[in-house]
Amino acid sequence: MKKIGFLSFGHWSPSPHSATRSAGDALLQSIDLAVAAEEFGADGAYFRVHHFARQLASPFPLLAAVGARTERIEIGTGVIDMRYENPLYMAEDAGAADLIAGGRLQLGISRGSPEQVIDGYRYFGYTPAEGTDHADMAREHARVFLEVIGGTGFAQPNPRPMFPNPPGLLPIEPHSPGLRDRIWWGAGTRATAEWTARQGMNLMSSTLLTEDTGVPFHQLQAEQIQRFRDAWTEAGHDRTPRVSVSRSIFPVVSDMDRAYFGQEAGSQDQVGHIDGGVARFGKTYAGEPDRLVEELAADEAVAAADTLLLTVPNQLGVDYNAHVLESVLTHLAPALGWR
Repeated sequence: MKKIGFLSFGHWSPSPHSATRSAGDALLQSIDLAVAAEEFGADGAYFRVHHFARQLASPFPLLAAVGARTERIEIGTGVIDMRYENPLYMAEDAGAADLIAGGRLQLGISRGSPEQVIDGYRYFGYTPAEGTDHADMAREHARVFLEVIGGTGFAQPNPRPMFPNPPGLLPIEPHSPGLRDRIWWGAGTRATAEWTARQGMNLMSSTLLTEDTGVPFHQLQAEQIQRFRDAWTEAGHDRTPRVSVSRSIFPVVSDMDRAYFGQEAGSQDQVGHIDGGVARFGKTYAGEPDRLVEELAADEAVAAADTLLLTVPNQLGVDYNAHVLESVLTHLAPALGWR
């Protein structure tokens, strides 16, 4: 069995060719797609976070709304850019959203990716400390967040409070038990995956890696996963970690599928540059179901992961994206042993 969910960037555009023309459309359609995904048996609804862009940004109102409209599926992010976050305020929002969802939150966090604005986190009031950079700041924000969501008291209570306090130091409220074990780090390299394991976070790996050794993307990602699991074992954590990978997968089972994605049938890995360094990008899987079953069976990283997130072209609308997810679950998952 493998958990299968979708990952939406929540793009919107006022273009007449877009089915998602406003921020309101992106948010409301995200909720509708999560409800539809749950109805036909998918396991998760995940959302990307980008700032200063016509995409999904503030995740917690959306996560809470999805949690209130669904009952079973996991609800998550992939990922929240920790350079922009106040870790204490984020801990309150995350605790509240997880309680509304009944403990179904799977929160992906990370350093983030290149944004629309130069050093955009500075506009949010965050500046790296002396002698550190933005990546260090993201990890420090994550460290504080992980500490406080555990529910341990740390704040000195007022001796004359408005309302009675429990004894001892006060924790962040609301606290959602178990949330600490459901935090994931989006790792772009093998070394970062090892660091993730040492912090006791689950591993979230995307459709690109910010390094290249010359081997196919899926093999490099499979090595990343193995290094994560080896580091986890070495760290001596007392639970089994989870690993997710993202893929763009489009079974061609209709004329509309062929019109949208038929040209992607020959897709291959790509090597490019991101954030000043070399990166390897995974291919798109598109084609007849029988061929996709064969190709995906050879994907070593998909085989190694317990969770598969399907990136969706959200501007094509809820109905079409629900069709894509249902096609994967119906035509591919049983043949691959994922169901």
